[in-house]
Amino acid sequence: MATVKNPSPLPLPARRQWFRRRLLDWYRKNGRDLPWRNTRDPYHILVSEVMLQQTQVDRVLPKYHEWLGRYPSLEALAEASEADVVGTWYPLGYNSRPRRLQAIARESMEKYGGELPGDEETLLSFKGIGAYTAGAVMSFAFGKRAAILDTNVARVLFRIFVGKGELKSHAMVKRLWELSRLMLPHRHVFDFNQALMDFGATVCTARAPRCPTCVMKRGCTSYSFVAKRR
Repeated sequence: MATVKNPSPLPLPARRQWFRRRLLDWYRKNGRDLPWRNTRDPYHILVSEVMLQQTQVDRVLPKYHEWLGRYPSLEALAEASEADVVGTWYPLGYNSRPRRLQAIARESMEKYGGELPGDEETLLSFKGIGAYTAGAVMSFAFGKRAAILDTNVARVLFRIFVGKGELKSHAMVKRLWELSRLMLPHRHVFDFNQALMDFGATVCTARAPRCPTCVMKRGCTSYSFVAKRR
């Protein structure tokens, strides 16, 4: 199993505060206006999170509206035929996902009165809901102080606070979850988590990141490595 050799120390409170303030300031000016950010409905947020897995926002937007037009509630989704559900999902791909959404809807109807629970243990008990999705639902729908770690968030935290190592190793992922939890503010958690995702999607991108104009570059570990090599 890969390990993180001599991992960088966890950021001190002053640096954590610097990062939070910079990120939230950036988000207030540059955050994307997305429909799932204008609702606190746990089901609607769950739909958006499942659709967005490995799928670009531009492809998800029309399908998100179509899906909720046909299945506006867990009850409506639970009662639909599987064939219709999979057909509505097309062409997003990964057809196990609509089936899992429907299974979650049916289990919610049977066990939880047609409501999606808001606690981590119960959310993780659903097949198809992992640590990231559970954190997103708790944070965005229920306003809880819950960490998230998707591809964009992992890349941002890795570049700014770690800089070296294998990003996808088990040990590194564990380290990045630790960082994500540590960085959470006590207020504005919704905005903070949304900001992390937006920053990774639009600034700290996988290819051609916008380092020269990045508001984080002075405190970014990866950028400092690049600067030293110049």
